[in-house]
Amino acid sequence: MNRKRRCKILINGNSRIAEQLAAVIKSNYKINVLDVPNNGLVMMKMRENAKQSLFYIGEVAVIEARVEVQGSIGLGVVIGADSKLAYNLAVIDASYNAKLPEVFSWREILLAEEGLIEKEIKSKSASILKTKVNFETMDV
Repeated sequence: MNRKRRCKILINGNSRIAEQLAAVIKSNYKINVLDVPNNGLVMMKMRENAKQSLFYIGEVAVIEARVEVQGSIGLGVVIGADSKLAYNLAVIDASYNAKLPEVFSWREILLAEEGLIEKEIKSKSASILKTKVNFETMDV
């Protein structure tokens, strides 16, 4: 599982999963905190639909953390102010970068959570689509 997909699941899913995965690493390895969770700003990109060009829409407040586990560095960045989640993401990222044996058992957990996220998105979309008006079928 690639980093982008893994982070998307951990950020959008239940935060207890990130806590549990990071707790396994915290109990088995020494974690060297390089940057404690701190506030920052990130420029947010958007794609303009007509010309398909990228532009910066503005800045977004984030919280970021960096840690080292077994000689590998991990980074956790979260929109908002959830410093605990940023720290846990950094620990998980460092664990994957170090290829620790624990990470190989996490795939099923992450896939199950991804399924729950997708189910929730479909449910929300279905409830929104119930209110959608189709103007082509209206008689005027």
